[in-house]
Amino acid sequence: MSQPSNNETETKKKRFTMPHTYVLLFGVIIFAGLLTYVLPTGEFDRYEDPNTGRELVDAESYGAVDANPQNLFDMLMAIPKGMENAAYIIFFVFIVGGAFGIIQSTGVIDKGINFTIKKLNGKEIWAIPLFIILFSFAGSVMGLAEELLPFYPIMVVLAIRMGLDSITGMSLVLLGAGAGFAGAFLNPFTVGIAQGIAELPLFSGLGFRLAMYATMVIVTIVYIVLYARKIKQDPTKSPMYELDKKRDLDIEGLENDAQFSIRHKIVLAVFFIGLIIVAFGVIQLGWYIHELSAAFLTIGIIAGVVGGLGLNKTAEEFIKGAAGITFGALVIGIASGIIVVLGDGKVLDTIVYYLAQSVAALPPFLSAIGMFFVQMIINFFIPSGSGQAAASMPVMVPVADLIGMTRQTAVVAFQFGDGITNVINPTSAYFMAGLALAGIPWEKWAKWAWPLILIWIGVACVFLVIASVIGFGPF
Repeated sequence: MSQPSNNETETKKKRFTMPHTYVLLFGVIIFAGLLTYVLPTGEFDRYEDPNTGRELVDAESYGAVDANPQNLFDMLMAIPKGMENAAYIIFFVFIVGGAFGIIQSTGVIDKGINFTIKKLNGKEIWAIPLFIILFSFAGSVMGLAEELLPFYPIMVVLAIRMGLDSITGMSLVLLGAGAGFAGAFLNPFTVGIAQGIAELPLFSGLGFRLAMYATMVIVTIVYIVLYARKIKQDPTKSPMYELDKKRDLDIEGLENDAQFSIRHKIVLAVFFIGLIIVAFGVIQLGWYIHELSAAFLTIGIIAGVVGGLGLNKTAEEFIKGAAGITFGALVIGIASGIIVVLGDGKVLDTIVYYLAQSVAALPPFLSAIGMFFVQMIINFFIPSGSGQAAASMPVMVPVADLIGMTRQTAVVAFQFGDGITNVINPTSAYFMAGLALAGIPWEKWAKWAWPLILIWIGVACVFLVIASVIGFGPF
């Protein structure tokens, strides 16, 4: 019998492909379901803070409850339950995608991108630091995450038109905001809530956090610029090269010197005025997903009408835009099913409790780093920054007191643990929504982003060691 040739063996080895995103997520759901059979079940008591109305965890209240293991049918039911729980995010993604489809069909984005490229005149790489700093401020000061979703498709198109790729475009928003979020100095949804729970002065330790923020942003800029230069020299090195070529962007079909028509200028004005109103609503009026959905729907409709599409064409382009992100929108619901399984199986609080307790067993010098890694693990199960603060900080603060760690250091550990994994966590709704809007498969993004994630983790560990050594306070 003849032996297979070396070429045949190599071909077989190359046949392995990364499982589909849905397959990966369902595998995690199965794993979560198995945990409900092997982990002890327990829950914390929760109460409402009379001053803020937030739901907090009583750190001393963890106790055993009756087991509720999740069978296969329960795991399957977790998917529609997760979609129901994340419905506001899913429909927000559909509406933003539809609104962007309308705006894009007016031609204003193509003309605007060509105008930008012409003005940059071969210096496109220098736009990267500017965009990253802009989005990092949004993440660090205002805690914006879901609110930045409309910018993902815009930055992707801009990056491709500049001779780069969709990963570069995605990274400008996600990694820019992510660096700012992880190194935040005024984020009310993470730093503010965590410090409030820890009974620290609000936004204390500002100088230390500014150093964290600057370091995270600089590292991110260097990483993306180096990658962008490589892609500019050889586009085939992009993990998204083949997929980006299939995008219906008509890159070669537009004249770079094409002028804006009056309609294009009006559509552009509608878009930017709409964004200003959205920013005002978020900052001053406390707008969230429902208000933002209505705002972007309004922007899309007005842009379609003034852009000359007419009502019927506007509706058609809205449907096309929404249909284009169906894959990613459904991913959000499937990922939410993981939390449903753990919560219904009564092991979610168990995971938080035992992870927190493990930190107390570490040497004092490593305790802050240990707490940081615990927070990263918790973020997989509780991807909401404010939700993670509410669930974990009431547990972590007593742990910090017991082992001699300052509460301010515990807040930094939470801040890094929550923020860093947000840019790769498949259970994060807004992250998966961003991938959907950018048209990037999770596995391709994860493979590309891991080196930067490891660098960020290194930066976090350095700052946590410094915080431990100096007794970062006031307490």
